[in-house]
Amino acid sequence: MQIVNHPNIPASNGHYSQCVEHNGILYLSGQLPINPLTRDIPETIEEQTDVALKNVETILIEAGSSRKMVLQARIYISSIKLWAKVNDIYSIFFEHHKPARTIIPTHELHFGCLIEIEVTAIKY
Repeated sequence: MQIVNHPNIPASNGHYSQCVEHNGILYLSGQLPINPLTRDIPETIEEQTDVALKNVETILIEAGSSRKMVLQARIYISSIKLWAKVNDIYSIFFEHHKPARTIIPTHELHFGCLIEIEVTAIKY
């Protein structure tokens, strides 16, 4: 098992790793829609979904993978009413690639975010 570290991967704020690799499989911690440079959180679910997915992609690239290598995604949303809008942005991001996916409605997420995305992927 190896912890994946890279200057382009923001340091975690708690007792966890952003990405762990084991036997060529990458396990990414949940990514919130926080801009890693400005720490801003967009307002709309569409913008938040886009930022969270870009954060996932940054970690995947730095770990030697890509969005096309994602096996499974777990998406936590603050309301089931957000599902359709999240699905629209998600489908644009992944294009023809369709990882296994679970969407879990929750009551609330950290920092008042509307979404958190966690993935498992294969390393090239």
